[in-house]
Amino acid sequence: MMSLSPSLGSSYPWLKELKSEERGLYLIHLLLTCANHVATGSLENANIALEQISELASPDGDTMQRIAAYFTEALADRILKTWPGLHKAINSTRVVDLVSEQALVRRLFFEVFPFLKAAFLLVNQAIIEAMEGEKVVHVIDLDAAEPMQWIALIRGLSARPEGPPHLRITGIHVRKEVLDQMGHRLSEEAEKLDIPFQFNPVVGELEDLDVERLHVKTGEAVAISSVLRLHSLLASDDEPLRKKLPLALKNSNGIHLQRALQMSQNTLGELLEKDTVNGCSPSPDSASSSPLSSPVSPKVDTFLTALRGLLPKLVVITEQDSNHNGSTLMERLLESLHSYAALFDCLESTVSRASSERLKLEKMLFGNEIKNIISCEGAERKERHEKLEKWIQRLDSAGFCNVPLSYYGMLQAKTLLQGYNCNGYKMKGENGCVMICWQDRPMFSVSAWRCRNSL
Repeated sequence: MMSLSPSLGSSYPWLKELKSEERGLYLIHLLLTCANHVATGSLENANIALEQISELASPDGDTMQRIAAYFTEALADRILKTWPGLHKAINSTRVVDLVSEQALVRRLFFEVFPFLKAAFLLVNQAIIEAMEGEKVVHVIDLDAAEPMQWIALIRGLSARPEGPPHLRITGIHVRKEVLDQMGHRLSEEAEKLDIPFQFNPVVGELEDLDVERLHVKTGEAVAISSVLRLHSLLASDDEPLRKKLPLALKNSNGIHLQRALQMSQNTLGELLEKDTVNGCSPSPDSASSSPLSSPVSPKVDTFLTALRGLLPKLVVITEQDSNHNGSTLMERLLESLHSYAALFDCLESTVSRASSERLKLEKMLFGNEIKNIISCEGAERKERHEKLEKWIQRLDSAGFCNVPLSYYGMLQAKTLLQGYNCNGYKMKGENGCVMICWQDRPMFSVSAWRCRNSL
């Protein structure tokens, strides 16, 4: 590995002479070294690394150049937060409607990738099968952002041999206009198909939800759907746990750097392959666990217990299958570098580099998520994706047991993935759940649950 040296000055003409794979390998080395300097407070050395990365990274270059551009921005933002006044001043005139931006990029994500479409098929089929024979069905959407999912469900329920049920959908979202639009579209579809229908909008943050506002009634068969939402509740549990962390764990970034730099060049080279066959190699810390990232999360546990109190017939959860909730910066950087490399590689294989949709997705969605994972701490860090096994432990502790997803639902989702002109999208079953993958790397998990009868 090449080493950083302050004596190199501010100009690095030799960097431009690196070939594509050499450049990618060196970018990874620089990112890991820079992150370690940031974590240990060596800001002068971090600045030298950032200067070199900036010579090589580009938001419109190849896969590794694009990834490096957003990780560089995230690391620089973390450095700026060392001086809160400077950070606030630089961002003081930035006017962003975060909710509108999130709605835009989520729509783009839905259109460009098949991940959510496949998840919706699995969720809807699980609900249809669980509600067989039920006359009154109440579906609760914990993040009511995508009406197409429930339009498809309405159509599926209308085709039941015994006739459609009376359907009520409760949608939770921070913006009233989003819920109004969803309610209007769903009511139109239900009226067209002559299905008795009600829409119950609940405006507010999921973190502050009072389950009484869901208005669950006696005699209703309840299904709850959470799509990419539950992980954000983990932020509420961060500060109390951070105070309890042992000093050795807080100072473990250097150990993670050593482990990262011991990775072979062949392993790092696989990360850079634009048309890789085997996908991204798992990071050294992908299976590790720390006191902070272990499933000790009072806020989520309390929330799941409250949901169980509604006695739902089915709960279906979709989450990004990554370990982005590590206790140290180096843990999170290593895992997020691998998982976002897979998403960027997916775009590289399926979308033109010049595509404006691709640039928006990379900057407004992936770039912002990377910045939140790397730059933020405490309650501000919302992107706390965790692996399926963590969610299995939490749901089991809350009194739920797994309901295996049906073969027919998996067949529908697999057919959808095969309809994309790309061999990279795959699906596999795991412990009764489904993993939606890019190449061999799990990207999203879908799991279904019911209340354990003994409780």
